[in-house]
Amino acid sequence: MLVDGVPPAAGRPGVALRHTADVPTPRTTQDDAAGDSSGRDPLAVLPWSGGSWTTPPVAASEEGADLLVTAAEGSDAWRHTAYGFVHDDAHALLAPLTDPGAVEVSLDASFGEQFDQAGLVLRADARTWLKAGVEVSDGALQVGAVVTLGRSDWSVAPVPEWAGRRVTVRASRAGDAVTVRARVDDEPFRLVRVAPFPAGVPVAAGPYCCAPTRAGLVVRFRRWAVGPADAALH
Repeated sequence: MLVDGVPPAAGRPGVALRHTADVPTPRTTQDDAAGDSSGRDPLAVLPWSGGSWTTPPVAASEEGADLLVTAAEGSDAWRHTAYGFVHDDAHALLAPLTDPGAVEVSLDASFGEQFDQAGLVLRADARTWLKAGVEVSDGALQVGAVVTLGRSDWSVAPVPEWAGRRVTVRASRAGDAVTVRARVDDEPFRLVRVAPFPAGVPVAAGPYCCAPTRAGLVVRFRRWAVGPADAALH
């Protein structure tokens, strides 16, 4: 089980994906060492086996360097606002994140049913978390974030041109804020959200997906990486 939202050494049972016993050791690849056009510090790729599931998915398997995750029907992450319910069963594969620090997740946005979603989660506990990524809403792919500090909010912007392409989501935590950015393929990152988040609270972060309205969602995750927080907002 989770202790204050931070994963234990081993993942929950119920999915055949091996986990390591300790905090994963990142590896820096040649591509990461080159950095990106923003000039940010290089990131270190984490192994898929280095995280623990908050809620095990229907299936998870490694295919080459990728991770394929099948979401359970009805899985979701939300607290109270507007809809009046609490769901805390999204499939998030998390590992401790340094403070300050940043996490990036890349995935294929190859899904199209209402509320299909995937991206990254940054979580302190069941009442304090952030999810960011791409989600289908009202027939179109949207990029956005949900910030939960007791109650959830939601912000999105349509990106129909991102459908079927590789999307990278980045969350950078420093002080009392998390800055969320996203991009498609090798285009520049765009700012998605600057959100409040409690300073000094231990968190875990990593990829997530869920399928609130249907069975059969399969998400291909391409990369999970961590590194230093952004040096500046702009």
